[in-house]
This record gives sequence, structure tokens and C-alpha cells, in this order.
Amino acid sequence: MADKVSVVLPDGSKKEYSAGMAISQILRDFNQALAKGALATFLNGRMVDLSEKVQEDSEIKIINFDSEEGKEIFWHSTSHVMAQAVQDLFPGVKLAIGPPIKGGFYYDFDTQKSFEPEDLARIELRMKEIVKQNHPFKRRELAKSEAEEIFRQKGENYKLEILSELEEDRVVLYQHDDFVDLCRGPHVPATGVIKNFKLLSIAGAYWKGSEKNPMLQRIYGISFATKDELDQYLKRMEEMKRRDHRVVGKELELFSISDEVGPGLVLWHPKGAMIRRIIEDFWVEEHQKHGYQLIYTPHVARLHLWERSGHTGFYQEYMYSPMQVEDEHYQLKPMNCPFHILIYKSKLRSYRDLPLKLAELGACYRYERSGVLQGLFRVRGFTMDDAHIFCKREQLEEEVIKLLDFSLSMLKTLSFEKYQIFLSTRPDKSIGEEKNWEKAQDALRLALEKQELEFEVDEGGGAFYGPKIDLKIEDVMGRPHQCTTIQFDFNIPERFDLSFVDSDGNFHRPIMIHRALLGSLERFFGVLIEHYGGAFPLWLSPVQVRVMPITDEQNSYSAEIESRLKEEGFRVERDDRNEKINYKIRKAEKEKIPYMFIVGKKEVQDKNVSVRRHKKGDLGRFDLDEIIQKLKEEVKNKTVQPVAI
Repeated sequence: MADKVSVVLPDGSKKEYSAGMAISQILRDFNQALAKGALATFLNGRMVDLSEKVQEDSEIKIINFDSEEGKEIFWHSTSHVMAQAVQDLFPGVKLAIGPPIKGGFYYDFDTQKSFEPEDLARIELRMKEIVKQNHPFKRRELAKSEAEEIFRQKGENYKLEILSELEEDRVVLYQHDDFVDLCRGPHVPATGVIKNFKLLSIAGAYWKGSEKNPMLQRIYGISFATKDELDQYLKRMEEMKRRDHRVVGKELELFSISDEVGPGLVLWHPKGAMIRRIIEDFWVEEHQKHGYQLIYTPHVARLHLWERSGHTGFYQEYMYSPMQVEDEHYQLKPMNCPFHILIYKSKLRSYRDLPLKLAELGACYRYERSGVLQGLFRVRGFTMDDAHIFCKREQLEEEVIKLLDFSLSMLKTLSFEKYQIFLSTRPDKSIGEEKNWEKAQDALRLALEKQELEFEVDEGGGAFYGPKIDLKIEDVMGRPHQCTTIQFDFNIPERFDLSFVDSDGNFHRPIMIHRALLGSLERFFGVLIEHYGGAFPLWLSPVQVRVMPITDEQNSYSAEIESRLKEEGFRVERDDRNEKINYKIRKAEKEKIPYMFIVGKKEVQDKNVSVRRHKKGDLGRFDLDEIIQKLKEEVKNKTVQPVAI
């Protein structure tokens, strides 16, 4: 072995060091400040601990908290600290798994006594003690049989089960203080790095996600490199709770889900139904502008239709059990596409008919396990913003470009301008020839590139029948939500033997594009509620104006204003209760009414109104014709007030 090794440092410079020197020492020599922020490094492209020794010519790149890898290392290390604290406080608790996840970490425990919310404070206190003691994380590689003996002595049956499923002969353990865990690492240098953390919640989780296995106790947490980052996160979490669509939906009487009806089945209340109708009208208007033909299809169909489409073979776990009607089996529809296909097939199609665009707000039903149902975000009955485009192969790229423009335009109108785009490729469980998948993937990629849209490739994330583009919108709190999807399908047209007569007089197979722009109306409405915090823009608000007389003497003029506003097409209410005006204003603010018209003696005398805007307060006095014109412009332009936390 050479006495010296050449090391390419993070700034690209090169320097010689003694062979066997730890990366941490090299980084301190390179830059003391950077070394303090380093959590781990890439050594020749491989993630390793800072304690790793450099034995050959190498290149070092720093991993800090600002990177995705750094966050995962930090959160994983915090989960180990939490697990030690739990076992210190609750002897006999068994360890399952404790991975980093998007937005923090969790650890699953097998415990006889369920954790209570007050236990989190005790665990945090013990974690602080462990952090203060600054125990180094030590990596240990050993034979699998040795690791099995260590966990056998500790009675850690879940770790033994994991080990039994590993094919490697050698495994890695990490230890800090007297806590040992099975883990590939890397980890932060020592527990003292983890100063800013918070345990968030407790949940139940089946071992390996199977209901046949024991129910474990899962503790979620978060940690950050600085206190300021943690404080900002906790503030954002409080805002998320305040905006929770289930809470806001109840407060504003928008929707409910009743146990008597069934979980995952939404009851739209009048105000929520009004917003839905406005969105539907907007949807219909925009689709007609873009050349779509609107259709309606049944909620059920004969089971053989779903067998032919391939859904019973590839989607059956999400389909309800068939119902028997007159010796035939019928199926609640999980998707609309087979119906649209049959409408296409109802007559001979020519190339002059293409592209044919069929659109529907179609009711669908899917079996979701009760454990994953979540307000409007995950339901069992929903309305899909659905359409199918039948086109020639040479029309494919142009249609995808049009779809991207259409989607981004609609989302911008609804105040979503930040998004992530993914190109999802062929999954393991799929149908169709490889060459068709490649052609479809290339067409999607080319359309994205021509529109100069940044995207990531989601390997294996496509539908069973074709690749797709997924667009995730980002709400005001920076959270992504699945929205637009554009999916190619070379396969179902084959199954249903679709064709058209081309200009050459011969029959050809059309290409089929499945697409949804908003996704399901239920989930999108949930996103809208949280994005706006329930304070909908004027054009969407179920009540746009509330007229409020100060005393009974102004009731007559207030009624005139209400009548005039209704004639002009506004959704208006009048609050003429015998209450103080400040109480009426507070109530209107709480209900997030966009505009309040205050009517007192002066307004009656001058035949005008005092106008207040939700959250902005008094805007001054306006002539009725003037304010009506202003509100009409706001509705017409679908103006959105700045959406912010």
C-alpha cells in the first residue's frame, strides 16, 4: 500500500495525504468551516461516514444538510437517537424499522402499552440528554451470523427477521452509546450534531404493511440543522393544521363524510356544491373552447367489459365486488375509459374525424382501504375530470403539446403556477409490446422538451397500459399534489379492435390518450380549500357579498342593494339580524366572505355603500354602480388575491 494518496478536494483542487487518514481530518485541513457543516461525504461517488479512511487516490465531495442525501442522513440518525430514548424509557420495547422519509423520519416499535401524546415530551427530553452526551456513531461491519447473535441476545425478533431475508454474508451495524441497530448508513459523526428536533405524532402501522402481521406503534419526527429552520417548519405545520380541508370544510359547511353513508363517500353541502358547480362550468367552457365533445356514461357495466379492458387483471384490488342482476354480473366503474371507447366504436371513423376528443366529469368508485382514506384527498366515490383523445400516430406530439398548454393555463387561472413534471415509464406489471412503449415514451419526452419544460424521469411509474406525464402542482405551503396526468395507450385500442379509415382507404389503429387535468374533483377541491385557506377568490366564493345594515332603519335600503346585486348575477346574502355591526363583521370574516357592504345612515342618505374586503378591512365608500362594475371585472378576470401564508 502506498504511503501517500492523492485526494481531489471539494473545490476541485488536489492534495496529497497520508494513506489511512480519516475523511474528517482531511476536511478540517481543507476548510474548517466546511468541515463543521459536513454530515458525510461522497468518496469516489460512494456515500460514506466522515470517519471513513482514505486508502487510495480519491475524490471527496461534501454532503451537508442542504442536499437531499444530507437530509436523509440527518433524519435517519435522529431516528436512531429517538429509538434509543424510547428503549431507555420503556424497557422491553422491540425495534422494527426507522427510516428517513420525505419530510422527516419515523420508527416503528412493538410495545405492550400504546404510546400516549404526553409520552412524546418525555422521549424528547431523553433525546436531548443523548444529544448533549455527543456519542459518536460507530460503523461496524461483521458476519451476518454475528449480527444475528447480537440481536438474539437482545430479543430483537424483528431485526432477526430482517437479517434472515438478507442474502449478504456480511452486514453493517451502527452503534452510539449502548444502542445498536442494523443499518447500512451513513450517519452523522455524533449525536451532538442533532440539536433541533421535534416529535410530531403517533400512529399505528402493521409490520411490513400487512394486516396479517402485528400492529406496531409508529412515532413520526422531524429535525433540522438549525433552530430557525425547525421554528419555520413548526410554524408551517401549524398553518397546515389551520388550513386542513377537513377542518375548514366543516367550519364553512362545504362538505361532510357520514358514517351512515359510508367512509370515503362525500356529501356536498350547498356552499361546497356551489363551488363545485362553478368549477364544473369553467371546466366545460374551457373544454368546449379546446374542441372536446362532452358525454355522459353509466355508473355500472357488465363485468365482461372490464375483463376485456384489462382492469380485472391489473386493477382488481381497487374494484368492488361485482353485483348480480338477472343472472349477469355488473361492475361499479373504477374508470370511464371503456365507455368512451365504445362511443368511439359506435360508428365507422375516418381520419377526418381525428383527433376525436371525448370528455366527461364521470363518477367512479374504487375500493380504498379504510386506513388510507383521508378527507377529500383519498375517497371511494369520486368524480374524474376525464377525457380521451383518439388520434393518428403523426398527431400524437401536437396533441400532447396542446394538452400541456391547456393544463397549465387552467391551473394558472386557479392560481397554481409552481409545479413538478414527471415522465413515468413502463412498470414491471404492464401490457403491450416494448417497441410501442418506447415510441410512446419518446413522443412524451419530445413534447416536454419542445415546450422547454423541466421534468424528471420516474422509472417504472407508468400505468399498466402505457407511459405517462404526471404534473404535480405546488400549493401555497410548498406541498406537491398529483394533478394532471397524460397517459398513452397503445394496448386498449388493440383489445377493443379500434380502427379508422385513413386517406389511403385502409383501416388503421388509432392512438389513444387518457388524460385528466384537475384529477378528481374531490381531491382537487380539498387542495383548493387548503391552498386558499378557505378564502376563495371572488369568482369561486359561494357567497360573494354580504350586505349588513347597522340598524333596522337601514333594512329597506339594504334589501334594495341585495336585490340589485342578485339582478347583476352576484351570490349575495343580507344579515339584518338585530346584532351589533362589529359582531356581523367578525362573523363575515370568520366565514371568509370576500366583500362586506356596510349600510348606515350616511350610506342611505348618499345612496352608496361602505365596502370592506376580507382580511384587508375598510376600502372606503363607493357608488353602487361603481363597486358593482369593479366586482364584475374581478369575476370576469377570475382575479385571485395574492395567496400566501
